[in-house]
Amino acid sequence: MVGFNGYLKLRIGEALDLKPTTFSTRHTVIFNKAPQTLDPYIVVKVDDYKVGQTHTKQKTNMPTYNEEFSLNVNEGKQIELAVFHDTPIGYDDFVANCTIQFEDLIKTSNTGETFEGWQTNSSLVRP
Repeated sequence: MVGFNGYLKLRIGEALDLKPTTFSTRHTVIFNKAPQTLDPYIVVKVDDYKVGQTHTKQKTNMPTYNEEFSLNVNEGKQIELAVFHDTPIGYDDFVANCTIQFEDLIKTSNTGETFEGWQTNSSLVRP
C-alpha cells in the first residue's frame, strides 16, 4: 500500500450513544450512584502521532463537536479517532476508537458512501 501524500481536512461532528466502560462505572456500584454520563473528548492521530484533540463536552453520552483539524500528511497510512472520558484524578478512561485506512477513506470519499458507520466529510487533496 502506498501512503497518502496531501492535505487532510477532517471535521469531527458528533459521537452517538457512547457508553461508560466497566472501569469508569466502578464507583456507581460502590457508592450506589445513578448511571454515569461521560465527559468525552476525541483524540485524532495519523499513523500513531497525535495531531489534535477536541474540547471536552460535559455530562453527555451524545456530544456534538463540529471541530476541524487540517494538516499536511506525508506517506500517511491511517487515521485513528479515539474517545476518552475526562477524569478529575488519574488517567482518563478509554471509551472507544476507530481506525480508518487512508486507502479505504479515499475509495469511499470518491463514491459519497460512509465508512463503517462514520460519516466521512473529510477533504483529501493530492498534489
